[in-house]
Amino acid sequence: MEHNEVLVESFAEFAKSKSVDRPTMMKIVEEVFRTMIRKKFGTDDNFDIVINPDKGDLEIWRIRTIVDDDSEDIWDHDKISLSDAKKIEADFEVGEEVAERIYLADFGRRVVLTARQTLVQKIRDMEKNGLYQRYKDMVGEVISAEVYQILANKEVLVLDDEGNELSLPRFEQITKDRFRKGDFIKAVVHKVDLVNSQPKIVLSRTAPAFLAKLMEAEVPEVSDGVIAIKKVVREPGERAKVAVESYDDRIDPVGACVGVKGSRIHSVVRELANENIDVVSYTDNLELYISRALSPAKISSMKIDEENQRVEVYLKPDQVSSAIGKGGQNIRLASKLVGLEIDVFRELDEHEQGEEDVRLEEFSDEIDKWIIDELRKTGLDTARSVLSLSKEELVRRTDLEEEMVDEVIAILRKEFE
Repeated sequence: MEHNEVLVESFAEFAKSKSVDRPTMMKIVEEVFRTMIRKKFGTDDNFDIVINPDKGDLEIWRIRTIVDDDSEDIWDHDKISLSDAKKIEADFEVGEEVAERIYLADFGRRVVLTARQTLVQKIRDMEKNGLYQRYKDMVGEVISAEVYQILANKEVLVLDDEGNELSLPRFEQITKDRFRKGDFIKAVVHKVDLVNSQPKIVLSRTAPAFLAKLMEAEVPEVSDGVIAIKKVVREPGERAKVAVESYDDRIDPVGACVGVKGSRIHSVVRELANENIDVVSYTDNLELYISRALSPAKISSMKIDEENQRVEVYLKPDQVSSAIGKGGQNIRLASKLVGLEIDVFRELDEHEQGEEDVRLEEFSDEIDKWIIDELRKTGLDTARSVLSLSKEELVRRTDLEEEMVDEVIAILRKEFE
């Protein structure tokens, strides 16, 4: 392959790149060729480079002014003797300009190959930088991409519409997600890093921003700015709580986000592997906000300790399990939503108030603190509240083993013997 073809083919190949804009591409190419010219001729001041990016070809022209053969300026880089000019074209005269075509073969094979490597590297660097900057500006946006490889560690590699490789790590996938090569998946651009000078674009389906963006796409009032999504907390694929606020008194933010018979929220739920989404109306009234966050449980009363970022919530016995939720999900998410640690307490009914009872903290010398905390998380804060449930129910509600539950029951029963 001719020197000219080697370099021009490289240029033509990268001229098709979508990641580098045309003016930047031409600037890079011209600089590579001007470096070659300076190495051979000492200067590039009197050289014109004509680039045709569509065809992927270029021309180099050396421009010199004709002087007499005995002129003092004959050795200047931008001058040519009359006799040399006439070798190019016989009717040239002193004072005229000569435009002489310079071919890449004139530079020598080594210089051409070095220029090719430089050109390839510069374009690749520009593509990397362009990809990095483009996705840096897209963090928080949802994209759709095609699965092309699933690695042994369950990381999913996808291709965007320009063939760029993006990563959906296992820990950014919803547990119930199952992907196959060729599937198109939606995810949010989570973060963009440079790893060994290579841009690494990480996607996520578990980030709160993914749920927020899916809702924005389904609810016109959110995309129009009439309704604001104030906060999203998730246990991906299981349950989520979303606080929304309307800037128009005539629009119910919860109703607008859920839609008639759940029509708007349904497609979001489906995309998130049937994640159960609670939409609550945001308010600056902290007590009311906590009550809404713990929905569907009905709260009897509460004590807020803002200094220690905690709140004691009192509920009737039949509301406790609803406030706690399956595996403690409801109370965990409610705590994250309001930004306070929520402690649930059973409100004693009239029958129980007449009976002697003891708070679990009183047994701290016999029962480990973490066990007491585990019971309190499920709304069991007194000895009688624990004893009112069967062993099976206690095991189901907590993470405690059967033997441990037996031990706790035995200790508490002694108190009332």
